[in-house]
Amino acid sequence: MSAGQMHPDMHPIDDGLVRRLIAGRFPRWAGLAVRRWPSGGTVNAMYRLGDDMVVRLPLVRGGAEGVRMEQEWLPRLAPQLPTPIPELLGAGEPAQGYPWSWSVYRWLAGELPEAGALSEPVRLAEDLAAFVAAMRSVTLPAAPTAHRGGPLASLDAETRAAIGELRAIPQEDVDCDAATAVWEEALRAPVPDGPPVWLHADLMPGNLLLQGGRLASVIDFGCTGVGDPACDLFPAWNLLPADAREVFREALAVDDATWTRGRGRTLSEALISLPYYRRTNPAMARNARHVIRTVLGGGPAAS
Repeated sequence: MSAGQMHPDMHPIDDGLVRRLIAGRFPRWAGLAVRRWPSGGTVNAMYRLGDDMVVRLPLVRGGAEGVRMEQEWLPRLAPQLPTPIPELLGAGEPAQGYPWSWSVYRWLAGELPEAGALSEPVRLAEDLAAFVAAMRSVTLPAAPTAHRGGPLASLDAETRAAIGELRAIPQEDVDCDAATAVWEEALRAPVPDGPPVWLHADLMPGNLLLQGGRLASVIDFGCTGVGDPACDLFPAWNLLPADAREVFREALAVDDATWTRGRGRTLSEALISLPYYRRTNPAMARNARHVIRTVLGGGPAAS
């Protein structure tokens, strides 16, 4: 992997390629301005198309399935959710040497939240809880399995490998013994009794848009599907301060076992992300460090 490149197998994408793809697939939009949109995302490139649209193209093969997922499920999910989500305007196909499906969406305005700099953290916690509750209430048939929505044990090898990597990076100053203890506590937590629920499954700060400190929209549904409800508790540790975290938990009536699994899942994501993105994606690495500090601040029993 070259310096500054997130993944070893990224497909080259530039303005010219996007213009050619648009002209070939959607000639009515061929004259609109195309410009790269800076994003901390890890598997898709974003290009503004005119003033009202955005083009989303996978950077790696693994992102292609997420695009197909969104094309199929976003139109079905949107009417059932209280928060705006991306509106699919066009489904692109492989062309011009670009090998995967891609999409055009209506542009959603808003600002990305930053942990520690929220203007309305409690109200945001309420908004997030309402969104998660609405996702859980979805009853669409033939639902896919959410990415990482399965048993917590399926993440064990990758999580422990990441802890091992971080032991070898002393400058990151991660208490790897404490991280292991939190992870093992999560593995011991009882599994959910009920059926799997619908999840966004990737509620990272980069997938939330705010206006006036409140949740304006939720984007990037490439991981969506059904699974463990603990998967959508990520904002409790990757974004919300302690008081808002409790509001979020109470609004969703989260039991102790689900909360413990959610904390473990969020920590696992951060532990895996930090050594992978520490030199290539500052936003992902910064949030991973925030999660690790938040979760480990009080040890295995921390809320």
